[in-house]
Amino acid sequence: MQEATRPLKGRIALVAGGTRGAGRGIAVQLGAAGATVYVTGRSTRAQRSEQNRPETIEETAELVTAAGGVGIPVQTDHLEPEQVRSLVARIDQEHGRLDVLVNDIWGGEHIFEWNKSVWEHSLDKGLRLLRLGVDTHLITSHFALPLLIRRPGGLVVEVTDGTADYNATHYRVSTFYDLAKASLLRLAWSQAQELKPHGGTAVALTPGWMRSEGMLEHFGVTEANWRDATAKEPHFIISESPAYVGRAVAALAADPDRARWSGQSLSSGQLARVYGFTDLDGSKPDAWRYVPEVQDAGKPADATGYR
Repeated sequence: MQEATRPLKGRIALVAGGTRGAGRGIAVQLGAAGATVYVTGRSTRAQRSEQNRPETIEETAELVTAAGGVGIPVQTDHLEPEQVRSLVARIDQEHGRLDVLVNDIWGGEHIFEWNKSVWEHSLDKGLRLLRLGVDTHLITSHFALPLLIRRPGGLVVEVTDGTADYNATHYRVSTFYDLAKASLLRLAWSQAQELKPHGGTAVALTPGWMRSEGMLEHFGVTEANWRDATAKEPHFIISESPAYVGRAVAALAADPDRARWSGQSLSSGQLARVYGFTDLDGSKPDAWRYVPEVQDAGKPADATGYR
C-alpha cells in the first residue's frame, strides 16, 4: 500500500466501544488509514456482555489488521474506572501517546423503551441507559485525555445519534434516550473548550440510519442485499454502512486543519461532502438532510439527491 493512502500510519487510536456497529466501522477504517487501534468492549470470544450478541473485540481487531492497521483488543468495562485507568496505562506504556479517542460506548439497545414517558419507562433501565451512554464516556475521557494532550493535535470523537440541530427540535425515543444522546453533543462542546489550550479537537459525530449487525438482522437482510429491506421500510433507502462513519473519523483524523470543526456537531453525510469519501457502494448518503426533508415531511421514500 502506498504511504499516501496510509495517512494515519504511526498514529495511535482508542476506539472505546468497538465491538460492533459504528465502533467496529470506525476502528476498521482507522486501520485502513494505517493507524494502530486499541479496540475495547465487554464482548470477547470467551465472554459475552448482557447484550448476548456474537460480535467480539477480537474480531474487530482482526478486521483492523486485515485492513492495513494494527488491531489490539482489550476487554474493558468502561463503567469500571480501574479498568479504564489500566487500559490507558497500557497504551502509555506501549506507545507513549494517544492521537485519537473515539467514545462510542453504548450497549443500551436492549433496554430503552420506545415512546414511553419518564413515569412509564422502567426507572432502573432508564438510569442504566444513562450510565451506559454518558458515564462511560466521562470515565474514559477522564483517564485518556491526559495522554492525548501530551502532544498537540489530538482528536476526540463523541459518537451520538442525531445532529444538534435535529435533536434540538425532535423528541428522540424517550426522555432517557433523548437525554443520553443530547448529553454527548454538549460533552463534545465542553471538551473542545478544555482541549483548545492543548491544541486538541473534540467533535460530536452521528451516523445516519446505520446498517449495524442488529439492524440487518432486524430486517432479515445482509450488507449485500440490504435494499431488500426497503420492501418493509421504504425509508431504509437512505441507510448507510458502518464503514461510512468510519471513513468520516479517518478523514477528520488525517485533516491537519481538523481544529476548524472543534466543538461542532457533525454527521457522516455532511463530512462526505467536505472530504469526498463515499460509502462502500460509492454513494454519499446524507440521512440528516433526508430525514427532515423527506421522511418527517411525509413524502414518499426517495433518496434521489440525498445519496
